[in-house]
Amino acid sequence: MKVKILAVVLLILVLAAGAFVLLNHMENYNEFFYTKVDNSRVKELNVRADEEMKFEYSLDCCDESGKKRELKFKTDRELREGAYLSLEVRSLGVHSWEEVEYEALPEKVKEKLK
Repeated sequence: MKVKILAVVLLILVLAAGAFVLLNHMENYNEFFYTKVDNSRVKELNVRADEEMKFEYSLDCCDESGKKRELKFKTDRELREGAYLSLEVRSLGVHSWEEVEYEALPEKVKEKLK
């Protein structure tokens, strides 16, 4: 009986350590995508008054090499139509975004986002 309990405890410890390593790796993994704001592709969310994120965008984005991908992210306001964004993407989705000038975009991205 004690051997079974010890085996279960060890299994739980191994699984917990593996989960910790995996989550730590996921948190440090990031990639950047770029997009142009299209306010026809935003939807207003039905949220409580105390919630911050009221809008959800679903935009076509591309990475530095020009590879396209559709990304969804939430904001607290409607964004400026036609603005260029840099999106920091981690394993669980868009982590943050910021508006950037067209000139700051990578060359392959400029070709895709004209």
